[in-house]
Amino acid sequence: MSGAKVKRIYIAGHQGMVGSALVRQMQANPAVALVSRNREQLNLCNQSDVNDFFSREKPDCVIFAAARVGGIHANRTYPAEFIYDNLMMASNAIDAAYRSGVGRFLFLGSTCIYPRLAPQPMREDCLLSGPLEETNEAYAIAKIAGLKMCEYYRRQYGVLYHSAMPTNLYGPGDNYHPEHSHVLPALIRRFHEAKTAKHPEVVIWGSGKPRREFLHVDDLAKALLHLVDLEDPPNLVNVGTGSDLTILELAELVAQTVGYSGKISVDPSQPDGTPVKRTDTRLIQSTGWQPAIGLAEGIERTYQDFLNETKLNLLREV
Repeated sequence: MSGAKVKRIYIAGHQGMVGSALVRQMQANPAVALVSRNREQLNLCNQSDVNDFFSREKPDCVIFAAARVGGIHANRTYPAEFIYDNLMMASNAIDAAYRSGVGRFLFLGSTCIYPRLAPQPMREDCLLSGPLEETNEAYAIAKIAGLKMCEYYRRQYGVLYHSAMPTNLYGPGDNYHPEHSHVLPALIRRFHEAKTAKHPEVVIWGSGKPRREFLHVDDLAKALLHLVDLEDPPNLVNVGTGSDLTILELAELVAQTVGYSGKISVDPSQPDGTPVKRTDTRLIQSTGWQPAIGLAEGIERTYQDFLNETKLNLLREV
């Protein structure tokens, strides 16, 4: 953050993977005073509590990384919770921030907001140009509502509310739940357990053909701090690497990193999700940001974090 005045920054979701990365980036910065609340201290789905919090704390800036998230299984099983929780958290926070005088609000979404068959790589202007991926439609609709709310508050009220759409994330603090986690942490856990138990085969969901892009969460944190320092940021901007690989190629890379040498098989009876998801990153690159952590290096660092968290019994499984 620039400037001599100490800025009070509220990180919503500071204990999650993205929020934790932001805290790591900012906690040593004397120009920043961090504001945070855990779920027990502040229920973002409760409008009255959120209004009270903002009127009392009056942060200068909000980075909204709070969300109910999960992989295909969780999204298909709990669509009602995914749309309700994410809609309520976003609408409560954005409106309360405006009414308490917060001038800067950065909302985090996901590239799943784009149509299932969006042109590749996905540009920001393909939003709402076609049907969404059915397996995460509830989450995507809630995130679209949040980013549009920021856009409309900026247009009508003149506040600097804007949004960032990260690609698939991974890194320290990820969720390793055996059913509810995203693909990369799920693969790390599965291959680690298969190696430990000496299983001869690991079966991955789907055909293995869908292509995905992955961004280390520390790169995202730096991108978000870059965006909140821009005087005139885009209403909506992708944050990613611009490169992708197949799920089977990802599984092979994880297996190599973990040291698993057994067979890798696919299960085409399970859903694949969106066939291809790769972001067009030219807009954020034009503002001066570039990712710094390559995928192989990032997976190695993440696996070491997984081992350390497992050893200390701190593994996140929610």
